[in-house]
Amino acid sequence: MEEHSLNSSYREKLIEHLFIGELLKLSWIKKDYSVEVSKPEVDNSGYDLIIEANGFLRHVQLKTAFVGAETSRQNIHVSLAKKQSGCVVWIYFNQDTLELGPFLFFGGQPGDPLPDISSFETAKHTKGDSSGLKKERSM
Repeated sequence: MEEHSLNSSYREKLIEHLFIGELLKLSWIKKDYSVEVSKPEVDNSGYDLIIEANGFLRHVQLKTAFVGAETSRQNIHVSLAKKQSGCVVWIYFNQDTLELGPFLFFGGQPGDPLPDISSFETAKHTKGDSSGLKKERSM
């Protein structure tokens, strides 16, 4: 659907809010009420949310794709490895109903750092320079 690419920033925020809502709903259902969610003022450390629950803090980078998308991989910000319990949550969603799921998770146990990503391929810019060369992205 064309609106998903034309309005990708809007969609990204919408999915983020739906995800937070699902976390809070689960906390409510379990009568836990301990989930706290914060957002960074500046987006330069690779995470979108800070989530605390049951004494554990996680720095979470969110990735999204609609169910059936051909996307098979995502870029991870290298600074996420320096954050407490850094992790990536890849949220698939139904592009017609925006129902969330399935969810993919990349991270360690609560309190553990992000698994080593130093051997992963470095992401490249999506647009090439004047000669068509796509340079590596620094982070």
